Amino acid sequence: MDAGLRHAAVVSLGELGRSHDYRDRADAGHGLAAFAEMQEALGSLLELVLDPGDTFVTRRTAEALFRRKDRVGLTIVASALAVADSNHSDWIHTAIVDVFSIFSDDRDKAIRLCEEMSLDTDDRVALGARQLHEVLADIDPVLRPV
Repeated sequence: MDAGLRHAAVVSLGELGRSHDYRDRADAGHGLAAFAEMQEALGSLLELVLDPGDTFVTRRTAEALFRRKDRVGLTIVASALAVADSNHSDWIHTAIVDVFSIFSDDRDKAIRLCEEMSLDTDDRVALGARQLHEVLADIDPVLRPV
């Protein structure tokens, strides 16, 4: 791994995330999700999940973070969800359903992670994790293991 190149990518995507064009911001959110474990990406990702200009950015960024199917992605969205208005919450919920309604194993893993995260010392993460858990628990995935 080349830390310098990864840092440069995060900086560039962070700049793209400040574009006036919602399509640029959505692309930045999608791209930054791949670097979500880097501290430098956190602020931009939180801002993009709660994008004030267009909820397409919210949906695209949240979906990309969910597609990571890991604690890092779920934590970022949970933190944003805890303070999201109803419009942003709706689009985050849509992203949850889009990602976790196919495979029960993916949904079940996300539920377990949210249960762990609901005990987080960061109240915002804990609250958002409980909200994510509630939505995930209502999903009836299409495919289950045989």
